[in-house]
Amino acid sequence: MKKQIIGMMCLAAMMSSCHIYRAYDRPETIDASGIYRDPVSETDTLAVTDTANMGNLPWKEVFRDPQLQALIEEGLANNVDMQAAILRVEEAKVMLTAAKLAYLPSFNLVPQGTLSSFDKSKTSKTYQLPVAASWEIDLFGKLLNAKRGQRAAYLQSQYSQQAVRSQIIGGIANIYYSLLMLDRQVDITAQTVDIYKENVRAMEAMKIAGMTTEAAVAQMRAAYHQIEASLLDLRRQVRETENSLCVLLAKTPQHIDRSTLDAQTVPDELMVGVPLQLLENRPDVKVAEMSLASAYYTTNQARSAFYPSITISGTAGWTNSAGAAIVNPGKVILSAIASLTQPIFNNGKLIANLKVSKAEEKIAQMNYQQTILEAGQEVSDALMLYDTQNKKMLHDRQQVDQLDKAVTYTKALFQSGDATYLEILTSQQNLLSAQLTEVSDNFQRLQAVINLYSALGGGRN
Repeated sequence: MKKQIIGMMCLAAMMSSCHIYRAYDRPETIDASGIYRDPVSETDTLAVTDTANMGNLPWKEVFRDPQLQALIEEGLANNVDMQAAILRVEEAKVMLTAAKLAYLPSFNLVPQGTLSSFDKSKTSKTYQLPVAASWEIDLFGKLLNAKRGQRAAYLQSQYSQQAVRSQIIGGIANIYYSLLMLDRQVDITAQTVDIYKENVRAMEAMKIAGMTTEAAVAQMRAAYHQIEASLLDLRRQVRETENSLCVLLAKTPQHIDRSTLDAQTVPDELMVGVPLQLLENRPDVKVAEMSLASAYYTTNQARSAFYPSITISGTAGWTNSAGAAIVNPGKVILSAIASLTQPIFNNGKLIANLKVSKAEEKIAQMNYQQTILEAGQEVSDALMLYDTQNKKMLHDRQQVDQLDKAVTYTKALFQSGDATYLEILTSQQNLLSAQLTEVSDNFQRLQAVINLYSALGGGRN
């Protein structure tokens, strides 16, 4: 008796030392500190202490355009990737239920019947109608770790669905703002086309009056045709962008109702919160962590394979076969068997499997840490882009104002004979370029908001 108690204590100590029953816990080596970089500093990281986080805002508070909101809701309802992600969650849920049911005994009806005749004697008929039961007793954590691993897979599918949701919201917003940018560029270019068309008419009249040359007229016509061609290219891009958005919404290509670029608003403050929140908020980071958890439980399963497997099986039913005699009607048959399987000669295979599992767990941990670093990079890049575009917008506005004045002054100089029409053409081309750049920078500013919101895990709910 004393030897049995000592043996049981040693077994318990051995099992506790190899983590078979221990649940996954985030490794202490995983570090998220200092992963946000200050956009106004060359080297320092952000000393963030405020827990307010833009990623926790509902997406309707970030994207306030009613037409954009309607498109996002349509995309979330119809997008193919979103529907596939929902189905994968259901699949993982079913697999988790199956893993939980593995604790229960299995029951199977296994009816059997035989016909036999010896030396042309009368045929004898025997039958069995048993229900066979089998129950594996989980003393060493095999089923426990399988269930926990399946739960990690279920959570991973949920976080993957959240990641797809966030990508769809950001993708629709990005394409929508691209359309608004192109619309504004079309408007500016179309107005410039009208100006150039009037310039051509004026130059032709001046040539007839002997005030300019055919070369100057030809140069103005060439500039007019160049702007016309760029307008056609912009309209093509509008159509293609609409088609791209329709595909994202899972519908046929068609016109997209939309607002204007100037009407768009964003939150006044872009709050990033503390870096540790990325570990809980960002879906792809959680997916990486659940991959690590799954690998952890796979390693535990590999460890539990070294221990005995205990199975109790039995049958209960009716049979008319009583050894050498046949009785009718049948009688009740009962049997029970307990078996223990201890690996002996396949120990090398089990050791190899454990080493592979440990290696995969280490790889999953490295991927988890790398995902955190990449998430921090995306937040830092988005902060820098937003800060840069805000500053560029001020310079763009001043540049457009000055070039607009330059066009006015050049026209006045031309009227007094102190400037050529080539100088007017040059000043108008510079103004058009600056106006298009201002629109593009405004779009990139909105894009920075989208990037930051997605990088902080926004759009999960």
